[in-house]
Amino acid sequence: MRSVVLSGFMCVGKSTLGPRIAKRLGLPFIDTDAEIERAAGMKIAALIHRDGEAAFRQREAALVVPLLEDDTPRVFAFGGGTVTTERVRRLAVDRALVVTLTASPETIVSRARDLSSRPNLQAIDPISRARELLDARASAYAECHLAIATESVDHDKTIDEIVRLTERDPLAVALGIRSYRIDVCSGEAGRLSETVAALRPSSLVLVMDSNVRRTRGAVVENELAPLGLPIIRVTLAPGETNKNLGAVSTIWDAAIGTGVDRDAVVLAVGGGVVGDLGGFAAACLLRGVRFVQVPTTTLAMVDASIGGKTGCDHAVGKNLIGAFHQPSAVVVDLAHLETLPVRELRSGLAEIVKVALATDAELLSQLEHSAARLARGEPEALRPVIRAAIRAKARIVCDDEREAGIRALLNFGHTVGHALEVSGGYTRWRHGEAVALGMLAEMQATASMGWTPPGLVGRVRTLLQELGLPTDFTRDELSFAWPHVLGDKKRVRDAVKLPVVRGEGLASIVQVRLDELRGAVLS
Repeated sequence: MRSVVLSGFMCVGKSTLGPRIAKRLGLPFIDTDAEIERAAGMKIAALIHRDGEAAFRQREAALVVPLLEDDTPRVFAFGGGTVTTERVRRLAVDRALVVTLTASPETIVSRARDLSSRPNLQAIDPISRARELLDARASAYAECHLAIATESVDHDKTIDEIVRLTERDPLAVALGIRSYRIDVCSGEAGRLSETVAALRPSSLVLVMDSNVRRTRGAVVENELAPLGLPIIRVTLAPGETNKNLGAVSTIWDAAIGTGVDRDAVVLAVGGGVVGDLGGFAAACLLRGVRFVQVPTTTLAMVDASIGGKTGCDHAVGKNLIGAFHQPSAVVVDLAHLETLPVRELRSGLAEIVKVALATDAELLSQLEHSAARLARGEPEALRPVIRAAIRAKARIVCDDEREAGIRALLNFGHTVGHALEVSGGYTRWRHGEAVALGMLAEMQATASMGWTPPGLVGRVRTLLQELGLPTDFTRDELSFAWPHVLGDKKRVRDAVKLPVVRGEGLASIVQVRLDELRGAVLS
């Protein structure tokens, strides 16, 4: 169990609900304001008056950060401004379940009573001041796993909802007002319908390919039926060869033809191709509508469904047309993997290896320990590594939403991998298989340049083999694929930004001349 953090503005019920939630969960309760007052021997208002708000935020962080980092489950009631400190906020979202409690400015002021103890509300018009602060903190408060309005006094209902959250234990991508939740489950009835219902859509544009429609369509339709929503069904041809503007237009035509409005939600159910197409269609439809990702492949679960990259392919290369458009939610249901061909399941494991090599040494060891079971598709082995890979990617996306820096680490293996994929007409290699080969080719090249430990290359080759992924390629095959590297969207004139693995879970971005990389790859 993870800690629970109650966040939000003053007078929304954190200190009242916190002890009851802690008792229900059997966890200790910490009211951070009370702890700070006890340690300082004075009230919060006096501390802020004496030291200033910036110093008080530092005092909060000094208390909270070590408690979150030790991973002992607790229930916290944060002060109203605690999450305005980015380090504290991001750590809380990563290590705990953050619940933002909300109330209107009018309700907050009516509950405050003695404004002398509320320095932030000491103004000619306290309601306007409360509204101003809520607006200023809206982005920080939105970075949570659940938001609950506390206008009513039905504490039991609120507590029940928070306890259910701990049972679901979702992950979150913290991007201010574009933040969203990722539910990881296995055949749990109601998970998808609850997610969709919470968005209150006017209608659904349900996008699948024909393979997913055949194998999982009935399951999804049964989940959605109780909602009673109008559903526009779009069935696409499967495969990367059909990831084009024509497929996107098919979605647009179906949606516009039925008169959807901007409260419609695009529901993309499928692998990475359907997720990218559905997301791109949503990004442009009526200048942007919401969409939900329901990945049905290993690869889509750990990579394509998270982070907001959407788009389609061009004749020159992969994903050259697209947009960043974050989903409103992601539902990762491992039950969808039950009908996935073994080759497709193993293909997705390459993306888990990628993120482990780039950012997470512990996950890399976990993959090595469970390789045989993962290759067989055992659910008990898959769930923890899929969840860990999602969490690792979410951290990177939170730090670099639009790939201006660290997110480029997630392109490891893709410079060469995409070239192999395109040169093979998208039929010789699955995406993950091409990435596996790309990782090896790039690691061999950077090892020859002195950047990657040679022993790590052999270790990764063994892991990929144990996961049932290809590891053999010829110089001729790489030479034939090389012209497609020139169409890589990460190319900058005569160079490319290349993620370089320097150790276990340790990578960095290096700008490498294309002629230098070609020589190293083909040597």
